[in-house]
Amino acid sequence: MIIQFFIVIFAIFVLAKVILRFKVRDITGRELLAWIVFWLLVILAALWPQKTDVVARLVGVERGVDLLVYISVIVLFFVVFKVAVRLEKIDKQTTKVIRELALRQKFGVEEKPDHHND
Repeated sequence: MIIQFFIVIFAIFVLAKVILRFKVRDITGRELLAWIVFWLLVILAALWPQKTDVVARLVGVERGVDLLVYISVIVLFFVVFKVAVRLEKIDKQTTKVIRELALRQKFGVEEKPDHHND
């Protein structure tokens, strides 16, 4: 089927991007491994979709496609949760930095040299 071809090509493209992100240290080795496993499973499911039915029945789901949809929804909710938590943390850090800068400007406090990077 043509959809299988496009899924495999897309997965290979994403794998290449993941490897490039690892090389420039945007992701850790652990994240690299997780993404490689995920996209290899996508390729396997695209090439042999009937095998997903076997796995689905083992966990009590009628069809493999249904199982993939259920797993995808669960993973997406988890990812959204992680992004929301990270965004909240960044928001709090940004607020703290802006408050400190505003107080320094208002009261004329000079910045102390940062010796943490020495």
